[in-house]
Amino acid sequence: MSRKGQLTPQRKAIYEIVMDSTDHPTAADIIERLNKRGHQFAYATTYNSLRYLTDEGLIRELKLDGDASRYDARTEDHQHIMCRVCGRVDEVFTTVPQEWALRVGEETGYQVEEEHILLKGVCPGCSSSH
Repeated sequence: MSRKGQLTPQRKAIYEIVMDSTDHPTAADIIERLNKRGHQFAYATTYNSLRYLTDEGLIRELKLDGDASRYDARTEDHQHIMCRVCGRVDEVFTTVPQEWALRVGEETGYQVEEEHILLKGVCPGCSSSH
């Protein structure tokens, strides 16, 4: 990404944490991982950097269940599934039928521009432990 070269050292370090993560980390997770890598950024710097990276389209902010946003390095269209037991979040790349979005638009009067669907269930790890 050409914009990556324009990042401040703090934004680049935060971007790399998100890119290296497969678990959709929260800001608190990112701060902890930064600390483990020897970075000591102010909370405001981390939050402002996450907002910048999101606004620039380099990462996605996910507002799922709970108060804390999670961050995703995959910016292409996809959905998410969340384990109701352990909170694990995984990506879902099955395409949402276009007819569904059209019907939602007809029902609500909205012009649907994008969708983000959160599915919930029990992950394989939690399923096998019961």
